[in-house]
Amino acid sequence: MVPVTPQTLISDIRRLIETSRSQLAGAVNSALTQLYWHIGQRIHSEVLQGERAEYGEQVVATLAQQLEADYGRGFSSKNLRHMLRFAESFPSLEIVSALSRQLAWSHFLEIIYLKDPLKRDFYVHMCGQERWSVRTLRERMGSMLFERTALSRKPDGLLAGELATLREQGELSPALVLKDPYILDFLGLHDRYLEKDLEDAILRELELFLLELGAGFTFVARQKRIQIDNDDFYIDLLFYNRRLKRLVAIDLKLGDFKAADKGQMELYLRWLAKYEQEPDEAPPLGIILCSGKKQEQIELLELSQTGIHVAEYLTVLPPKKVLQQKLHEAIARSRQRLDNRGETA
Repeated sequence: MVPVTPQTLISDIRRLIETSRSQLAGAVNSALTQLYWHIGQRIHSEVLQGERAEYGEQVVATLAQQLEADYGRGFSSKNLRHMLRFAESFPSLEIVSALSRQLAWSHFLEIIYLKDPLKRDFYVHMCGQERWSVRTLRERMGSMLFERTALSRKPDGLLAGELATLREQGELSPALVLKDPYILDFLGLHDRYLEKDLEDAILRELELFLLELGAGFTFVARQKRIQIDNDDFYIDLLFYNRRLKRLVAIDLKLGDFKAADKGQMELYLRWLAKYEQEPDEAPPLGIILCSGKKQEQIELLELSQTGIHVAEYLTVLPPKKVLQQKLHEAIARSRQRLDNRGETA
């Protein structure tokens, strides 16, 4: 038997304490979150439902006055309204119980005031899957992550289906990962620059670029050389996504997307599928990152069916209202196009 040294003993005990504290904190958070849901649900179902707003405010104020006297500031009028909104946003106790083991109450406070229920579901389940901190959640919401995902362009029925798969099976689809546009303001590129400057800046800020790419990406190669019929070709950037189990090739373009870019990326993807794809992996994906694009060309080429995603990149972040309007218009166009395709099918 190996003797236990004092240093080994103290390390083991520290690990036990930290593990127990973590488990206790998680249990306390889960219990508090469910308590807040029950309070909000009780107020909603027994007091406020069907009553006038003015009467409801009076009831909440009276409750808060009594509860604060007994239990402190955590039960103020403002916090009771948070609990009420929580119960209204998440009417299922079963879902709340499952989520409370992954998310803190402070996570829910960031999410419950989103008006779109599908948008709420996206953030709450991505947050749980990727273990975002509250700060990270705020940053993702501030950068309009949901609106920039390919998923947001889908009709509500398909969108809800993919979120249900994420919730029930924990599986990410490409639509949950791929974005448009990608915000690359951290690269420090302004005015004139070459494709090599863009590539150099990405490699220099690789950690931030990986965060912008999203869940599960790891860097594989820069200027990946492939040889076909004695001709050399080079993939600008090659990544692997652990969650999708796919290689992801990225082609950088300074100007607008051109139809010829599709053929080049298809060549890369077929070569990767033949020579680099492992038996348990899904077919490679391609991302063509360009500074601009013409939507009709992309729609006519039906790139979504080829595993190729065309997206703009922004090296300077526009005002939030401008970006918001641009994204909402893009979402509306894409959904309308898909709806029209469904009607004529």
